[in-house]
Amino acid sequence: MVLAIASLSFAAAAFSAYPERPVKIVLPYPPGGGGDLVLRNLQQALEKQLGQPVIIDYKAGAAGNIGTLDVVNAAPDGYTLLMGPTNNFVINQFLFPKMGFDPLAALTPVSLLVEQPYLVTITGALPARDYAGFADYAKAHPGKLNYGSPGAGTVPHVSALMLSDQLDARMVHVPYKGSQPGVQALVANDVQLLIASYGIVAGQIAAGRIRAVAVAADQRLPALPQVPTTAEVGLPPGVILANWWGIAAPRGTDPAIVERLAGAFRAAVGDPDVQRKFVEQGTLPVANSPAQFADRMRNEARAWKDIIARTGVTIE
Repeated sequence: MVLAIASLSFAAAAFSAYPERPVKIVLPYPPGGGGDLVLRNLQQALEKQLGQPVIIDYKAGAAGNIGTLDVVNAAPDGYTLLMGPTNNFVINQFLFPKMGFDPLAALTPVSLLVEQPYLVTITGALPARDYAGFADYAKAHPGKLNYGSPGAGTVPHVSALMLSDQLDARMVHVPYKGSQPGVQALVANDVQLLIASYGIVAGQIAAGRIRAVAVAADQRLPALPQVPTTAEVGLPPGVILANWWGIAAPRGTDPAIVERLAGAFRAAVGDPDVQRKFVEQGTLPVANSPAQFADRMRNEARAWKDIIARTGVTIE
């Protein structure tokens, strides 16, 4: 009995000391994308909460599967975390038959951090000035337009595919390695459509090089009050899909550490300076609990399984 009490006391002391060294967050995409903006906004506030440096480790490739697998195989000690978008938690397992792991089983949810409503953006080289104009142009030029994405199997890829089907435009998919190359391709008119979060296209919109013609949100973004919602332009629900970014740890991470992390991220997301930056970038803060994030993952995985089956998209 004395030995058991001593063991519990030692474990409690170890958890209260966590973290005792820097925490690494694996971002499975190149720098400059939507998740990178979110993480960099949070980094300083998170370091204050944890009392340790937070290191961002970019491990891009295979629609985020390479970096995600790195975390799946990491020690469950709270020092290696995953910062991933919707597809790495609830989509890729249905797109990649040979992925080799189920994120819902291989990862421990910590917190869904933010929602990032997607914009429908078009190149400024098109004659279209709004969504109706783009829809008419795409319908009139079937098979002649390209759409970019930050990678095959990402939410922007599947959303643009469904939009192309909705318009019967037969647009051609051009995948890039991350968001920024896709933005540059849109500016150069190599692609004519890109589904993207506001933070990564804000400068190009302001410069008039690209146009935002709709936002997939319940309300217009405060940063873009002139851009109508997808509902306002007549797009059915579920064509342009939602994206979010969340934090997870390897399976087997102690619940006490998970709760410590969740509290730190919640406080960082609630920091007034962080909130201001999120509003400027069209990002909606969430920072829910591990249990709430787990429920969200399970529910959305079921929905995405149906979407993938309906669209017939698979990636080897």
